[in-house]
Amino acid sequence: AGGGRGIRVAESPGEAGKLYRVVAREAGLGFGGEGVVYVERLLERPRHLEVQVLGEPGGRVLYLYERECSLQRRRQKVVEEAPSPLAERVRGLRERLRDYALLLAEAVGYDNAGTIEFLVDSSGEAFFIEANTRLQVEHGVTEMVTGVDIVKGQLLAAARGRVPYRQEDIQLRGWAIEARVYAEDPWNGFAATSGRVERLRLPWGPWVRVDHALEEGAPVNPRYDTLLAKVIAFGSTRGEAVARLEAALSETVIGGVETNLDLLRGLVRSPWFREASFDTTTLEERLEMLLEDAERLRSLAAAIASKLAPAAPASAAYAGEHLHQAPGAAWHGWPWEAWGPW
Repeated sequence: AGGGRGIRVAESPGEAGKLYRVVAREAGLGFGGEGVVYVERLLERPRHLEVQVLGEPGGRVLYLYERECSLQRRRQKVVEEAPSPLAERVRGLRERLRDYALLLAEAVGYDNAGTIEFLVDSSGEAFFIEANTRLQVEHGVTEMVTGVDIVKGQLLAAARGRVPYRQEDIQLRGWAIEARVYAEDPWNGFAATSGRVERLRLPWGPWVRVDHALEEGAPVNPRYDTLLAKVIAFGSTRGEAVARLEAALSETVIGGVETNLDLLRGLVRSPWFREASFDTTTLEERLEMLLEDAERLRSLAAAIASKLAPAAPASAAYAGEHLHQAPGAAWHGWPWEAWGPW
């Protein structure tokens, strides 16, 4: 199930029987019936890569390159990027993932936007996980590096039976990285948080895109998905995209509701992230250190704020924060607008 629910790791044959019953019960509650359970080989410290496809009735399937989704907490994606740093490093990996994804999609006559997901082990061998037959949260990074409007493509495929793109025109250009901003408290076991958005400042610029539905005064209800916004930065290289994402996150203010913004800021600054030296276990292993660093910065910011507070009226303290505020869902700066037909 989504977010890794229903997945257990058995370290011994005896443990496998016990966990089988637990997972079967979860499957029955989630999907009804007796609950079907799959037993699969465990891959230790893999990378999570996925391939975006876009099909149309009649069998034509377009390939939109791959995304890296290895930075996860409890198998829930936190940061994604396109292309994959691993696919850039491992010779032939991108082509193999492309061939696997197209073979599968074409075999079933797939005719929508979809994602074929893989785990890749330390030797570069790829293992199929699943096909997500829908638009993914992280589709925006693929749109930014290919110039393809995936939402438009799937709607036209459904309405007209074709998509307005040719495979030979879809080229990989630059790098895009997305950080998911969640309404959750990292210092309280990542519990979902609630409240009202009291202050809102979103990053703005020609290389930054923010997908959101926020405005000041909007309620945040913990009964629904905790995703508040997706902050995406584009660059001609990965290093440039990382720098722009760091700047964008530093400009983001969501007051009134606890979020994971401080954790994201620390993650993006980390040397191991900048070097793309991570796998699906890295974020959870480094969470404690990231939270300690974030707590120190929060304490420092609070101390500075307390010193500055008497110097200016509260009404003026955040006057500049609203200069670039855009209520509602917003697309801030398509990178290809300055590149003519792309």
